[in-house]
Amino acid sequence: MIDVVEILQHWHAGRPKSVVASSVGVDPKTVRKYVAPAEEAGMAPGGEPLSRAEWAERVRGWFPELVDAHARSLTFSVIDVHRESIGEMLKTNSVATVHQRLRDEAGLAVSATSFRRYVWSEFPEEADPAKVTVMRPEVPAGEEAQIDYWFLGSWAEPGTDRVRRVWAFVMVLACSRHMFVRPVVRMDQAAWVAAHVEAFDFFGGVPRRLVSDNLKTGVIRPDLYDPRLNRAYAEMAEHYGVLIDPARASKPKDKPRVERQMPYVRDSMWRGRSWAGIGDMQSGALRWCVEVAGVRSHRSLEGASPLSVFEAVEAPALGGLPAEAFELATWSSPKVGPDCHVKVGKALYSVPWRHIGARVDARETERVVEVFVGTGLVKTHPRVERGRQTDWDDYPPEKIAFFMRTPVWCRKTAAELGSHVGAVVADLLVDGALHHLRAAQGIIGLADRHSAGRLDAACARAIVVGDPTYRTIKGILAAGTETDADQPAGAPDAPAHLHGPFRLFDGLARNEEVAG
Repeated sequence: MIDVVEILQHWHAGRPKSVVASSVGVDPKTVRKYVAPAEEAGMAPGGEPLSRAEWAERVRGWFPELVDAHARSLTFSVIDVHRESIGEMLKTNSVATVHQRLRDEAGLAVSATSFRRYVWSEFPEEADPAKVTVMRPEVPAGEEAQIDYWFLGSWAEPGTDRVRRVWAFVMVLACSRHMFVRPVVRMDQAAWVAAHVEAFDFFGGVPRRLVSDNLKTGVIRPDLYDPRLNRAYAEMAEHYGVLIDPARASKPKDKPRVERQMPYVRDSMWRGRSWAGIGDMQSGALRWCVEVAGVRSHRSLEGASPLSVFEAVEAPALGGLPAEAFELATWSSPKVGPDCHVKVGKALYSVPWRHIGARVDARETERVVEVFVGTGLVKTHPRVERGRQTDWDDYPPEKIAFFMRTPVWCRKTAAELGSHVGAVVADLLVDGALHHLRAAQGIIGLADRHSAGRLDAACARAIVVGDPTYRTIKGILAAGTETDADQPAGAPDAPAHLHGPFRLFDGLARNEEVAG
């Protein structure tokens, strides 16, 4: 209004309109616009001079909209009460976020335009004319959601000295601009898929197409015509009946509606806030999506809020959620080791021995671990957090005899071969069963080459000579002396150690008698 008064004063003093325009720094059409009411009132240059107050009074009657603008300028004093807080918050947050927080938390009742005008006047360094919004074609309701991962910042976990790096998974519905935000501390495959499931539950439906970022957690090969998806991500898409359409690598304009929101999310939801834990952070993000981002006036929606457009237009157009809940799974490609095991997570699982050295696909859920070779399922195990899950049938039979023939099995089988065999084996396994297990297995194994009767007789003779060991019993059977009571165990064709403790020095004694 002050500028209009100056224009009228210059005109009334007799200066041409073109000269007034040049002097005041406005367009000649603007001068003619403000002079027109004075001319219609019969006023002319060179008339009786009027004071500035008198001109201001006339301007209020001719241009009431200027009075409203003048009234809005009075809000500066209302805003200036928070000047110190504004300066501090502008160090970490945008002008829009500072206004939103003062409005919601301090009761500041001024418009965003007035607040921005105040900030640019009092904090001119915050004005950034380089920021430009590029308008994109509208997307039909329920047709598309755009997805991105962004680094939010470092967070000191309360109660510990640990500093965590926090990312935000953000999904924006392209039509309504309603968004879902989930802070995470891990960017792995499981977190990526789980965030999608949470987003669909939050929206209460599924869009027909997902334009995702080319992260390895979702897309292995970023190709425009043949994108290769991670199997867990592909399983999720199949379960919900949604098309995955990854953006081209290094092409943020393929998903501008989510790219544009990422700085806003970090600035408004994350910066300058404290969190009790990751759960508190995630629930706070959901509240922010509904209570702050959802109700803001969106310029691309002609001033409407994303939440109102979502509820009225987009929610009814989304696809329904499946009746059966999606089971989260993590896929990996371990190699089968020489011990017939693969490592999945922090545990080891056995695989049939014929796949040793092969690269297989492992699917891990909360309940089971499944191993695939190509498209064929070759093994299923209950999932364990740590340790080893072994199926002995996965080994070649000849490689597992020692582990399969337990002490219990040895005692039972030995008793079936004969009472003396049972006695020898039972005596071996009295103490240190595992230490003597191989010896017991060896004695029983002699029955594969000799009859049970000969083996039982050999064990009886070994007991008599006081040396019931595997080597002694094997030597007796080799010499064929298990039934020859008169032939000494130390015959020339038998090993020297088969004499036994009582007859070891018999020959020496006889020689001494002859010498005597």
